[in-house]
Amino acid sequence: MGDLELIFSMLGEQVTKEITKTEDSNGFEKLDDNAIRGGSVAGNARKETEKELGRSVSTNENYVLESEKEKKKLK
Repeated sequence: MGDLELIFSMLGEQVTKEITKTEDSNGFEKLDDNAIRGGSVAGNARKETEKELGRSVSTNENYVLESEKEKKKLK
């Protein structure tokens, strides 16, 4: 996951959290709706960014640092 992918993922999560707090949401159906709305905000931002950049922000890149990958191999 590249930097922009991580940013848009975090944006969707944070917007969902803020919607939930603002509306004091409870229950699966309402929280599911909030997640869809938060994801839509992030999705729209991603699409606008891709339009401006003229390329996809999705990559095959892994955000985990090489040193962290090596630690996992040693375990």
